[in-house]
Amino acid sequence: MSSTRTADRVSAGDWPRIVEELDAHGCAPTRRLLTPAQCRSLADTYDRTERFRSTVDMARHRFGSGQYRYFAEPLPDLVQELRAAFYPLLLPVARDWAARLGRPAPWPDTLEEWLARCHEAGQGKGAQILLRYGTGDWNALHRDLFGEAVFPLQVVIGLDAPGTDYTGGEFLLVEQRPRAQSRGTATLVPQGHGLIFTTRDRPVPSRRGWSAAPVRHGVSAVRSGRRHTLGLVFHDAA
Repeated sequence: MSSTRTADRVSAGDWPRIVEELDAHGCAPTRRLLTPAQCRSLADTYDRTERFRSTVDMARHRFGSGQYRYFAEPLPDLVQELRAAFYPLLLPVARDWAARLGRPAPWPDTLEEWLARCHEAGQGKGAQILLRYGTGDWNALHRDLFGEAVFPLQVVIGLDAPGTDYTGGEFLLVEQRPRAQSRGTATLVPQGHGLIFTTRDRPVPSRRGWSAAPVRHGVSAVRSGRRHTLGLVFHDAA
């Protein structure tokens, strides 16, 4: 897939609906972004250890159960193309959320400029990840924060087919609402489709205007099969 084709697939989504769902729920599904063949190719990359800079065993760190790997530079072309295609479309949402919360909006117009600022802040390691879950594996609720430089939205793309390649394994989002019980959202991400979601917190209406609702994400237990997911993060790690 050429970079133009990738950008076209991302931009062809129903972005007014995506923005509306992000505002209402903190997450929003996308249209199909990858073909089954592209999904298999990315999933198969997991066993090519030379393509990754590190591997994390989640059970060892009490993050849940399963494993993920951080891509080494240079990123696979498809991963780089997807990341570059999403950034300018998510940027207006990031800036709007910052304005509602009365916060600075430090994100420049291009991903390259933003990553340069991350590196200047000491965050110079790539944070794009490929996750693998087997039967019984799960991911504890967490946030992907690697320093002070944070982009408020990120994307996961399902590489296996729920109900066929695996069962269970729903993507979980839990939002701590101001002066109220937390709200949970569970989503099955179809093969080749994406889910955009909140990285750290998001604006929600309150009596005083807008409040920041903290958000964490995770994955429910995989009941059978194997589940691979591509994670796109728009800030780098320290």
